[in-house]
Amino acid sequence: MIELKPFTESDFETFKSWIHSEEELFQFAGPLIPYPVTNESLMKYIQMTDRKPMKVVLNSTNETIGHCELNFMNGQNRLSRILIGSEELRGKGIGEQIVRKMLDLLFSDSKVKAADLNVFSWNKAAIKCYEKVGFRIIHEHTDQMNVNGKDWTRLNMLLERHDYDKLEG
Repeated sequence: MIELKPFTESDFETFKSWIHSEEELFQFAGPLIPYPVTNESLMKYIQMTDRKPMKVVLNSTNETIGHCELNFMNGQNRLSRILIGSEELRGKGIGEQIVRKMLDLLFSDSKVKAADLNVFSWNKAAIKCYEKVGFRIIHEHTDQMNVNGKDWTRLNMLLERHDYDKLEG
């Protein structure tokens, strides 16, 4: 099991150790955090008032194993920057646990009617994880991005409260 805790300055070095390339950072963070990752850029990130960055902690060891963010920019309710840092821990259902905990936090506010997220089309494991939790692709919100000369298709996925309630009920 995992727990989500505030992402703080003491987590910066662990976070930076997970990022090995500009493309890897862009896949996870988009243009928000520049490469190479610096303490200064992470400090600016955690001071943003419209975002709630969190670290993912493995309960059995108290080890920080990942990162995620709830993004409230422009009135949206978005799951963002979901990352399991260690490749050895990927594919073990931890991503689904992270997303479910994020949704529990988000939907604990009765005013929240839906949650969305963005994912690149080639990230099949992440898409499968999000679909398993109830997200669906919104095809009219798909767009293209050029990342280091490569075209990446960004998909938007949505989970409405009534679908979340069915999953939890």
